[in-house]
Amino acid sequence: MNVHLVGDDTAKLALLRGMLAERCSLTSELIGDADIRGGDIDAIVVSADLRDVDNITALKEISDRLARIPRRIFLTNHKSRLSTVQAYALGATSVLSSTPTRNQLLGKLLDARPQSNAKSVAADDRQAAFAGASCIASMFAAVLGGAAIDVDETRRAGKRIADCIAENGLSDWLATVRRHHEGTYQHCLLVTGITVDFGLSLGVHSTDLERLYMAAMFHDIGKAKIPLAILDKPGRLDTKERALVETHPAAGYDALKGTPAITTEVLDAVRHHHEFLDGSGYPDGLMADSIPDLTRILTISDIFSALIEYRSYKPVMARDKAYEILQSMEGKLEKPLIGAFRDVALIR
Repeated sequence: MNVHLVGDDTAKLALLRGMLAERCSLTSELIGDADIRGGDIDAIVVSADLRDVDNITALKEISDRLARIPRRIFLTNHKSRLSTVQAYALGATSVLSSTPTRNQLLGKLLDARPQSNAKSVAADDRQAAFAGASCIASMFAAVLGGAAIDVDETRRAGKRIADCIAENGLSDWLATVRRHHEGTYQHCLLVTGITVDFGLSLGVHSTDLERLYMAAMFHDIGKAKIPLAILDKPGRLDTKERALVETHPAAGYDALKGTPAITTEVLDAVRHHHEFLDGSGYPDGLMADSIPDLTRILTISDIFSALIEYRSYKPVMARDKAYEILQSMEGKLEKPLIGAFRDVALIR
């Protein structure tokens, strides 16, 4: 594996070289001189203080070249949520502590995620996923910092994803995202792709398709308020943790409701994507006719995504098994929509 190291400290780079030299072919450079011109880099490890404006500027200047590298591992101060979010905004596919163990670093570099069945994953899919993840991370940073959310950036990122789905299909998108992204960012990208493909399969108008991908991009923005230790917990949440996670739809709604460019339909979907037709969902216990079509589509896409996404502690669920679970939720989800979702789940 060809790994390129970029850092703001020569001693840190030397330490990383010592950790990886036996398993990887290595090149390295200081962040201020970073060029990344090689076309055969399998992974990049960035070790830099993201509180330093010069480091952020240097990484932004090479963002187009970063996007071409399949694995982008950033080493940051894990005690700072903003540093982690900043790393994802700059294009990280994984984030580790600034002082990882050798096994932790090699685990990210050499992980065994599922490969695409296609001969090659389209480069434009990877670029769209890079832009989408960066956009979602920027939203989280805005919520954490009390800054304005860039709705136009979200619209552009969502449109780019929609174009990729229309051009290359859903299966390639799922492979790209599961291969190169993780955690909440992986989930949001999967939900956006699945929601778009569901909309395309239903033949929705372009205006409605935009509402769908905007709702999908924004749907979990409330998770910016949830501690990473809970979001990334490798296993079942306890009662208190589950209750905290269930605050995210209302928190997302509150974060977005003062933004004029966000439509009421999108706001409703953000708040109610965990509602069920039988009234057993949250946060408002809505029933049947109180749940709009856009929200119903997003809910199905969200559940399916959660079932099939990659997690390091469990195998990826097969799409046919995930669809069987959706079918078992009759009464909670709209039966005709579940039927219409079949090709999205199994074929497209």
